[in-house]
Amino acid sequence: MFELDLKSRKSIYEQVMDNLKEQIMTGTLQAGEKLPSVRELSKAIAVNPNTIQKAYRELERQGYIYTTSGVGTFVADRSQVHTDPRALEIAKKNFDEAFRQLLYLGLTYQEARETAMTIMEERRPDYD
Repeated sequence: MFELDLKSRKSIYEQVMDNLKEQIMTGTLQAGEKLPSVRELSKAIAVNPNTIQKAYRELERQGYIYTTSGVGTFVADRSQVHTDPRALEIAKKNFDEAFRQLLYLGLTYQEARETAMTIMEERRPDYD
């Protein structure tokens, strides 16, 4: 279910969030599907419950999940996801740097563009 890299520069809570976001956005986790409780997930992936709680809280703030008191935490409809402007700017910067790397490898602009488009099209079925 989760891939955590203890050597990563990303914090564990960010990795938990990223894993859940990917599963939600690719449809592995469907809208309305119940997520494990904080305690259950904590035990399953051997992570401190406070870390899971922090990830759940942030995912709820961003619209990926919602909590019904006394019932549990559920996957929200993908249309409820709020785009974080700061995260969007970071993603654009990373994309720009990756595109520049293609150009620095000696690809023409058109070859770099085609490579980027190929990569995006390969991912498309996961995110439709």
